[in-house]
Amino acid sequence: MTTPAETTSPAESGAPTSAVEQRLAELGLTLPEVAAPVAAYVPAVVSGSYVYTSGQLPFINGKLEATGKVSLGELGTSDEPTVDPEDAKRYAAVCAINALAAVKSVIGDLDRITRIVKVVGFVSSDPTFTGQPGVINGASELLGQVFGDAGKHARSAVGVSVLPLDSPVEVELIAEFS
Repeated sequence: MTTPAETTSPAESGAPTSAVEQRLAELGLTLPEVAAPVAAYVPAVVSGSYVYTSGQLPFINGKLEATGKVSLGELGTSDEPTVDPEDAKRYAAVCAINALAAVKSVIGDLDRITRIVKVVGFVSSDPTFTGQPGVINGASELLGQVFGDAGKHARSAVGVSVLPLDSPVEVELIAEFS
């Protein structure tokens, strides 16, 4: 799997980088451009001191790297493509990075985030798959690595029959900022 965007050092880009973006760079990641909405909504909205993101799909360089239901491969009768839970976990982390890009688009600087309040993750699951929490750990663990204690959050991990564009995973978050 590739990273969401090409890694460019601050010296190469000439742009100042926030501490959060520097932490992402240490993890080998950069913020992508905000994904264009696939319907009638905006990527993120500010209300008071909170940012609410729309559900973010695991777009990497503008495309989904995989589609289909997350499965342990035990069904064997489905003609649909399936995604391994470990790959889906990595895609959940990509969704979280895309959500941070959406947050940055409305508050300007990710260093303004004081807490990740809530993460909601949706996993397109085959009927026998019950490992949704492990998949969404990809997003939660990344946010913990980036924000430390401020990245600890409430969370829901929900199995669904299908997601937009046949994505295997979708993540939204609520962040508090100052």
